[in-house]
Amino acid sequence: MIKDIEIAVIGLGYVGLPLAIEFSKNYPTIGYDISSKRVNELLKADDKTLELKKNEIESSNISFTDDISNIKGCNVYIITVPTPIDDHKNPDLSPILNASKFVGKILNKGDIIIYESTVYPGVTEDECVPVLENNSKLKYNLDFFVGYSPERINPGDKNHSIRNILKVVSGSNEDSLNFIDKLYSSIIDAGTYKASSIKVAEAAKVIENTQRDLNIGLINELALIFNKLDIDTEEVLKAAETKWNFLSFRPGLVGGHCIGVDPYYLTHKAESVGYRPEIILSSRRLNDSMGEYVATRLIKFMHKVGIKTHDSSILILGLTFKENCPDIRNSKVISIIEELKDYGANIDCYDPWIDRDSIKKEFDIKTISYPKKRTYDAVIIAVAHEKFKELGIKNIRNFGKKESVIFDLKYLFNKHETDLRL
Repeated sequence: MIKDIEIAVIGLGYVGLPLAIEFSKNYPTIGYDISSKRVNELLKADDKTLELKKNEIESSNISFTDDISNIKGCNVYIITVPTPIDDHKNPDLSPILNASKFVGKILNKGDIIIYESTVYPGVTEDECVPVLENNSKLKYNLDFFVGYSPERINPGDKNHSIRNILKVVSGSNEDSLNFIDKLYSSIIDAGTYKASSIKVAEAAKVIENTQRDLNIGLINELALIFNKLDIDTEEVLKAAETKWNFLSFRPGLVGGHCIGVDPYYLTHKAESVGYRPEIILSSRRLNDSMGEYVATRLIKFMHKVGIKTHDSSILILGLTFKENCPDIRNSKVISIIEELKDYGANIDCYDPWIDRDSIKKEFDIKTISYPKKRTYDAVIIAVAHEKFKELGIKNIRNFGKKESVIFDLKYLFNKHETDLRL
């Protein structure tokens, strides 16, 4: 296979940038992105995702470009573009197919293309490979080779980095598999796992997050039941966790670019072969409905304790899809805001992690620089940012009026310190 390795990483988001930086320590590496803005930021060593520090980028040997001709001389192309869903919950393959088209136009004999984007089984070989062949006029597994190695990046998680997460690898034939395995082994301290085929690797990735979605869906449903029984869900879970094989999950909003999206890729493929996956879709529907549930429960409680709901002032603490990172992709906090507005509430949002211009552009939501004291009828702690925990319940309580409600979605504080929990 390839001797003098030159790598191009296509897509410089949460997955691509850290991967490109790691490869650049061992091989000539170019990071490519279609966004000139993103590339210009990285040329200044400014990572808006906050996954990498300025000195980590500055000390690397990587090059950044938004010009596809600059990566034409590479022989290993790693595609790490987003794989979202559309408004109808169907997989949107346009980013990965467009990336395949770009790469196909500059492909040379002997090159290897590795996909890391989450897809349903069959996308790499049935959808992407034909695009590569059509645009390169080269033959699959004769002139070029393909692999799939699913990303396992967890945004904001500084303990589980690329180097210490075991990497699943696959290839279109035995030689390409061995090459890809050796390539990733050179940067992954935790080691690699050779999948028997590309489809197996694709399926393994998509069920990782589907399984997690199902588990959270179960706990969300239990929370709905326990609320009706006037039982505290957190206390139930703590008691159940004393059994050695009980799986620890918490109820909440399921957003982000993976857990709230990947199951739809699997169900789409299942339905295309004539099977309707009832359990997966049921869990998805329940998890997607949690924003409406949170809003409705808050409004009912406010009414119960005599706090006006129409024209009320409600503070949302946290807008990202998870704690301690600026990632707002598919944040389900937005659904809470939309529901509360339907009840006639006035919403202020505060999140110290986000880029306020980005949230305004993405969701048309105006955020505040910091909440005012004695202003709000209700406060929802929607994201478990460490900064909110450090702020303390006393200061959070002071954001509210004398008669106000604190709804802690994330169990950030003790039961007796707040008014509502999931």
